[in-house]
Amino acid sequence: MILTVTPNPSLDRSYEVLALKRGEVIRAETERTDPGGKGVNVSRAVAAAGWRTLAVLPLGGAPGALVAELLDAQGIEVAPVPIAGATRSNIALAESDGVLTKINAPGPDLSAAEQELLLETVRAQSRDADWIACCGSLPGGLAPSWYADVVMRAHAGGARIALDTSGRALLEALRARPDVVKPNAEELARAVGRPLATVGDALKAAEELRTLGAGAVLASLGADGQLLVEETGAWFGRARVTTVRSNVGAGDSSLAGFLVAGGTGPEALASAVAHGAAAVQLPGSMMPTPADLDPAAVTVTAEIPLDRELREPAS
Repeated sequence: MILTVTPNPSLDRSYEVLALKRGEVIRAETERTDPGGKGVNVSRAVAAAGWRTLAVLPLGGAPGALVAELLDAQGIEVAPVPIAGATRSNIALAESDGVLTKINAPGPDLSAAEQELLLETVRAQSRDADWIACCGSLPGGLAPSWYADVVMRAHAGGARIALDTSGRALLEALRARPDVVKPNAEELARAVGRPLATVGDALKAAEELRTLGAGAVLASLGADGQLLVEETGAWFGRARVTTVRSNVGAGDSSLAGFLVAGGTGPEALASAVAHGAAAVQLPGSMMPTPADLDPAAVTVTAEIPLDRELREPAS
């Protein structure tokens, strides 16, 4: 079972439009409403892959009730933590050329009592978990060290933990030695404090995160591929993608693919790449099923192209 923790979930509304024109009325071609937040997306992708998952998340107001309803409809177990504030609502606009514009609300502040209840719920629900995936930004009220506390409690209970966050929350958590961290290129650059122009730069940055405490680093480089750096070696993976419809949740789908394939080694990286590639070819934040995956389009190699320039250098 894979347990996910999403401290700042959302109700995500996604629209496909031909093109954005500022100041004009734009008619959407399609629209979707999905439960959102990084950890929620990981649970959705894990469930789509046929695995059991449990989502721990604070929920409040009408948006929170709808998030719980949508997750239940997808067969995902939910351990809700009731809060006084309303769950945030986000908007994603996907243009026909693949450009995505996102508007993310900040989310409600959590009181001290709500924070402690969230931690206690994670502890109580994690007894049967093979992995705990802690994902996303921290809402108001939670200290940057909150994820570090979760990591220490998870390890004390014998669970492995995967972490997908950024900034100070990531750096604080590294001291607690999470088993896997999953930054994207921009988050990786911020963590080491310098720009990344090549795959080799990203490899060096991932190695630095390991020296700071990460057991393994699964780094998403967007269209350029993914890196896995762990104690036993380093690998680089890519996939052929025919059409990009939306990259909302693609990184979360990658993490889910990585965890359901064991969470270590080149086979897990291949699964991560396949899941991420399938997700960007689906509308909105729709998560791929096994039928959407194309393992034949994936290549994984230990011969990392160090000099390959990143198409979108991270700074």
